[in-house]
Amino acid sequence: MSDFLVRALIGALITGATAPAIGIYLVQRRLSLIGDGLGHVALTGVGLGLLLQRSPVLMAVVVAALGAVVIELVRERGKTSGDVALAMLFYGGISGGVVLVNLSDGQSSRSLVSYLFGSLLTTSSQDLVLMGILGAAVLAVATLGRPWLFAVCHDEEYARVSGLPVRALNLTLAITTAVTVTVAMRAVGLLLVSALMVVPVATAQQVTRGFATTMLAAVGLGLLAAGTGVWVSVEADTGPGATVVLLAIGGFFVVTVGAAATRALRRRRAAPARVEPGAPEPEVVLD
Repeated sequence: MSDFLVRALIGALITGATAPAIGIYLVQRRLSLIGDGLGHVALTGVGLGLLLQRSPVLMAVVVAALGAVVIELVRERGKTSGDVALAMLFYGGISGGVVLVNLSDGQSSRSLVSYLFGSLLTTSSQDLVLMGILGAAVLAVATLGRPWLFAVCHDEEYARVSGLPVRALNLTLAITTAVTVTVAMRAVGLLLVSALMVVPVATAQQVTRGFATTMLAAVGLGLLAAGTGVWVSVEADTGPGATVVLLAIGGFFVVTVGAAATRALRRRRAAPARVEPGAPEPEVVLD
């Protein structure tokens, strides 16, 4: 297997593991689209990195983290004006990114498309090292901080009464989400990253019970979609990021239909037999 394919596969697997691991908290908190918003903000960091000739991934991490902090502080207000502020931040992020990318050198169009929709096959060894470090940090926060993050996402008021540092945990989750977005940027692109954070979690919820079990199943599904997506994209000559997301969505529909059919079959088997009017009652034999 070629070196670039090996790098693409490793990068996809890192993304497939990290995105659902942090996405389950966002689904629990009903903030499924926050990854999409942070992707818009991260694009400004990409444009800034290209303009200053610095690492676009590192600049995207910094800008997305700052945007995540602003989003979390705005979210605490819980008012309609907060939604307006979030919309301005999201749209301002993608507009600023486009302007900064256009102000950089003549490869602006190619750079913009690769970050918007992913460019796994051009992942360098340096990109892979950075993705590995950031991915390990995300998985560490998602797993080691699970009891506290789950408490905040499940019932924020109860967590506050229990003495947990709610604001610090919220900011930690927001910043970790921003880091996850930048990790997935090379694999599926900023416009598709939210799908990989949400779809495997939604799929796992169809067949699992319990938070920890759902997290493990979602990570497994994310790894499966990422690995299979890279292979299919190479064989069919399609975009790796879009292929990974389409396979994840296809898996969701397959699992949903299968789970619904299984539940219907169980209900049919558990239903008591219908006795026709006038039919003799079944004879009971006593030992």
